[in-house]
Amino acid sequence: MIAFPAGAKVWIAGGVTDMRCGMNSLALRVQQGLGRDPHGGEVFCFRGRRGDLVKILWHDGVGMSLYLKRLEAGKFVWPSGAGGGAVAISAAQLGYLLDGIDWRNPRWTQRPAKAG
Repeated sequence: MIAFPAGAKVWIAGGVTDMRCGMNSLALRVQQGLGRDPHGGEVFCFRGRRGDLVKILWHDGVGMSLYLKRLEAGKFVWPSGAGGGAVAISAAQLGYLLDGIDWRNPRWTQRPAKAG
């Protein structure tokens, strides 16, 4: 996974985004649609209509980066109540999201062994 700085705020843009959009178009959407500064060091995530593609926009202080990830199977878990706004999540939840895990309620697939 990409190493974002500790404490970087992560935003998930609600709804779907045209995945033909590039860096400049997504930065404009951050500015106008979400009311945030795309150059402020925050991380912004956008999902396509089919749900298997996500784009991440991040300015590290030196330049703007655009990352893309496509799942081979399944869909990214996305907030439904965000409408056109954004939902803030932690960097750990972003890690779950990028792995295709439900970041809202991650669960053990195997019960951890008890120490003792």
